[in-house]
Amino acid sequence: MLSRSHPRPPRTGRPRSAAADEAILEATRASLVDLGWSKLTMSDVATRAGVAKTTLYRRWAGKNELVVDAVAVLFDELELPDLGSLSADVQAVVLQFAALLERPETRTALMAVVAESTRDEALRTRIRDSIVDRQKRLVLQGRRRAQERGELPVEQDEGAASTTADLIFDVIAGAVVHRVLVSAESVDADWARRFTVLLLAGLGAAASA
Repeated sequence: MLSRSHPRPPRTGRPRSAAADEAILEATRASLVDLGWSKLTMSDVATRAGVAKTTLYRRWAGKNELVVDAVAVLFDELELPDLGSLSADVQAVVLQFAALLERPETRTALMAVVAESTRDEALRTRIRDSIVDRQKRLVLQGRRRAQERGELPVEQDEGAASTTADLIFDVIAGAVVHRVLVSAESVDADWARRFTVLLLAGLGAAASA
């Protein structure tokens, strides 16, 4: 009798190097800061990272994908601390987010890919999948903690709960990005506190409605 088990064939080629990936993404951000989107090339990134250009193309089809991933890993640094209340948690992550946006490599890379995505639907989809949807984890985590503390009600309708999570993310991300990158204003502890008061008041009104 033939076995139903089909062992996976052994992997061929050299394993992907995490160190090389990190060097490439760092080189991409540095190149963006120095050269800007229009002058950035895969060749320049490869030279800065100390790898062959073929190494880049084995991992990324082109610079659009490469730059999005270079930005995405920066946003993966964001963490939602557990400070005992939803208000404190929101204020902390807002300050983290603002500090990240103020870094030259984040600011340059994010504004470049957003501008380019207005002409490229595939790039816009990659931004949504690699950055926006991944960072919604912070909203879901914060809301779950707040519900466990009794600070927010549990929405029984899954569709409504998903819509609320999207709105919370859009409000926080939109306000902080506009403040830092568009208005070029600082986000300090007082601004974060005032913003959080406004956000939570809105959530309370929405829950009552």
